[in-house]
Amino acid sequence: MTISPYQELARPTLGGRVQHYDWTYQGQTVTIAYETSGAGPAVLLLPAFSTVSTRVELAQIAQVLASEFQVVALDWLGFGDSDRPACTYERSLYQALLKDFVQNCCSQPAGVLAAGHGAGYALHLAQDHLTQSRLLLVAPTWKGPFRAMGAPGWLATGLRNLVRMPIVGSALYGANTHPAFLKWMYQRHVFVDETRLTPAFMQQRHRITQQSGARFAPAAFVTAALDPMCDRNEWLQTATAVTADPSNSVRVILADKAPPKSKAEMQALSELPGIQSDHLPGSLGLYEEYGAEVGAIALAHFQS
Repeated sequence: MTISPYQELARPTLGGRVQHYDWTYQGQTVTIAYETSGAGPAVLLLPAFSTVSTRVELAQIAQVLASEFQVVALDWLGFGDSDRPACTYERSLYQALLKDFVQNCCSQPAGVLAAGHGAGYALHLAQDHLTQSRLLLVAPTWKGPFRAMGAPGWLATGLRNLVRMPIVGSALYGANTHPAFLKWMYQRHVFVDETRLTPAFMQQRHRITQQSGARFAPAAFVTAALDPMCDRNEWLQTATAVTADPSNSVRVILADKAPPKSKAEMQALSELPGIQSDHLPGSLGLYEEYGAEVGAIALAHFQS
């Protein structure tokens, strides 16, 4: 079954088997959605964080890889089809989730493809020797929007707390997820080809933002609470530690039209010894806009 990520579906999937992982963290059990397709050695796909984050953004990549591998695509807690509880969303939560998910649902994957902020979490996973495999980091970032803008920490914390409030928070979130605003954001730094931003596509992405509890995790992402690194030093030191292990192979795909600050972090990562790199003419959403091209690079990387 072939599914285009631009096809309008009530519950879009990768065309594989949707499964659920009940994860207990600090006494609370939540359900994590993930999907498997193909057969062979496992390759784990980690989506980028965003207001509209979903594993379906990686559909074209998954289709290419499923010809040779078993693809396991995760929806992060608070995003996609996973539960969206009103918990404290922070870096340590996602590090614990990824560690437990790999150990219980995708033990010793042959490869990990991680987009956006997922790249930082994948690097920590490899640094902790929970995977010894090939990593492909697609438009990798570690700075959330507020940190990239240079906003002070007190402002980020204040806004994050404001969005959690029942009435005011819902209103703020609603304004920032209106289809017109979402389209503006896509045009600004997600897609290069605006013709892809059809009414059907934007309506589908808007639906993602309207699930119960949908505002909590995106607000944490925007305000830097989910940044996988504290600064560039940690970004580069973690990657250096991963590449020092000869059992790891790391490749980076840079987005040539990414915002300057994000592109600078990708570039710094790609220049480290032991890291291979490729360029694609996309922006922060190149993993979806150029999914077929990314898939071809991923297939070659994980096969070699």
